[in-house]
Amino acid sequence: MQATAYTYDQESRSGQVLLDDGTPVPFDTPAFDAGGLRLLRPGQRVRIEMEGDRITLVTLQTF
Repeated sequence: MQATAYTYDQESRSGQVLLDDGTPVPFDTPAFDAGGLRLLRPGQRVRIEMEGDRITLVTLQTF
């Protein structure tokens, strides 16, 4: 699933993404760490994986 980075806290490595319908969904440190990213900027397109209503992976969207 695709989303847009909305907020990101570098200290906690957590934040929120916006789904394409505008719904904000939070992600936690383990979801960020699973993607292998170092930094996330608001506005970046990302790929997310979810289990239920919880994000389990945040990584950059590649085509």
